[in-house]
Amino acid sequence: MPPQLSVWKQRIVVFAAALGAPGLFLISFLDSSVLTFPVINDLLLIELSMYHPLRMPLYATMAMAGSVIGCALLYFIARKGGEAFFQRKAGERADAIRHWVERNGFGGMLIAALLPPPTPFKVFVFAAGVFEVPLWSFVSAISLARALRYFGIGYLAVRYGNNAMPFLVQHKVGVTIGVLIFAAASYGLSRVILSEKGTPSSSAPSGLSAN
Repeated sequence: MPPQLSVWKQRIVVFAAALGAPGLFLISFLDSSVLTFPVINDLLLIELSMYHPLRMPLYATMAMAGSVIGCALLYFIARKGGEAFFQRKAGERADAIRHWVERNGFGGMLIAALLPPPTPFKVFVFAAGVFEVPLWSFVSAISLARALRYFGIGYLAVRYGNNAMPFLVQHKVGVTIGVLIFAAASYGLSRVILSEKGTPSSSAPSGLSAN
């Protein structure tokens, strides 16, 4: 268990691990909304999928659902009046992030959700709510990104067992490149569709690296 977790968070993790699939949903929901559990949902998904390979699709689906619903909660909190909070958290990146989510919708949220750490993803989620990205575009983008992440990790867990996470670390450059290619292709497709409907295209954001 990561040492940076507080005692009460460690108790939540232990409780979630004992629940199996519902616990994975719980951790993913909390991590995507009001709390932070760094890599815990990934590690729990790997452990459960190792011991019950046939249930891997269930575990990946529960992790995805928990994360999407957690992001949706943060989205609705932001829509109720979170612009000041967003400005404070985003800092000097605020204008760039606002422009990105307002101009790019589905494609912008998809790329933000797929980018690896230290991308400040929750700031993008909050911005999507504050600046009223259409809910369907928001949910679709997060769902696609989380499905790719959790089913990919689940597959590696079934195939490599305890070596799944070391495999990701060892091949992080290749994995990152593959994810970015997928994100760019998905984004390009979304822009083509929008262009055919007469929506102007936009350029990629700048100044989005985390502090």
